[in-house]
Amino acid sequence: MSVFSERKIDCHNHIFDPAGFPYNPNASYHPSGHEIATADQFLQLLDAYGVSQALLVGPNSGYGENDNRALLDAIQRSKGRFKGMAVVDQQCSLEQLQALKQQGVVGVTFNIAFYGVDHFRHSAALLDRLAQLDMIAQFQVEGDQLLPLAQMFTDSGARLLVDHCGRPDLDAGIDSLGFQAVLALADTGRTWIKVSGFDKFSRQAFPYVDTSAYVDAIQQAYGEDRLIWGSDWPFLKPRQRMDYGLMLALAEQQFPDAGQREKYFWKNAAALFGFATHS
Repeated sequence: MSVFSERKIDCHNHIFDPAGFPYNPNASYHPSGHEIATADQFLQLLDAYGVSQALLVGPNSGYGENDNRALLDAIQRSKGRFKGMAVVDQQCSLEQLQALKQQGVVGVTFNIAFYGVDHFRHSAALLDRLAQLDMIAQFQVEGDQLLPLAQMFTDSGARLLVDHCGRPDLDAGIDSLGFQAVLALADTGRTWIKVSGFDKFSRQAFPYVDTSAYVDAIQQAYGEDRLIWGSDWPFLKPRQRMDYGLMLALAEQQFPDAGQREKYFWKNAAALFGFATHS
C-alpha cells in the first residue's frame, strides 16, 4: 500500500485566517501570502492526501496567547475531524480549561522555543490543572531549553507531548544534554513525541539526512507506540520550498515497515487524542 493511501492523522498544523479572525496587532509575526491557511483549505488538503483527522495546534504567530477563535471555529466546523491544542496564559483556570475541553481541545501548548525558558519556569500550577482534567501538555523546546524545566514536567503528572523531535542542536551532537533530556522523558511512561519539524533543526536540505541518527534514537527510546506524525503545514518561514507530499514521502523513508507506520500515522494519535478509530 502506498503511503498516500494509508490512513493518517496529521498532528501538527496551524490555521491562519486573518480575514475571518483578524490577527493580534501586537503579535510578533503575521503570516501572509502562501502562509494563510484557512480551515476550508486544510480540509481540502486532507481530503487530497487521504488524511482522516487532524490535531490543530494553536499558533503564537498571528494570534498569540488566549486567542483561540480560529482554532475553535475550525474544530466546530470539522464535524469531528479536528481536535486542538490551545494557547493559554499561565493563569488559565480549571473552569476555562474545562470549557476549552468541551469544545474539542485536548491540551495546551508550551512554546518554550518561542517565548523562552523564563516564561514557563512557574508553570507547575497550570500543569497540575491539566493533569486534573486529563489534558495534555504539549511543548516545543530547542537545544538545551528542556534542562531547567524537565523536572517540572516530569513531576506534573500530566500527559506530555514533545514537538518536533525536541529540536536538537545538531552541532552539539546526539549525546548533548538537551537531547538526552528529551529521550529521558520516555521513561515517564506518559510522554509521546512528534517525529516531525525537521526543517526547524536540520542543517541540510530535504530529506534531512543529518537527522537520521536522532530519529533512530527517538524510536529506540520511545518505542513505536509513542511516536506521532505531523506535517507542520502551512510551513511558516521555511528555509526551502516545502510540500505536504514530500513530508509523507519522508515518513515512508523513515518508517519503511507498514505496521510501524500504521501506529505512527494514526493509531497512536487516535488513542492519545481520542479520535474515532473507524475510517
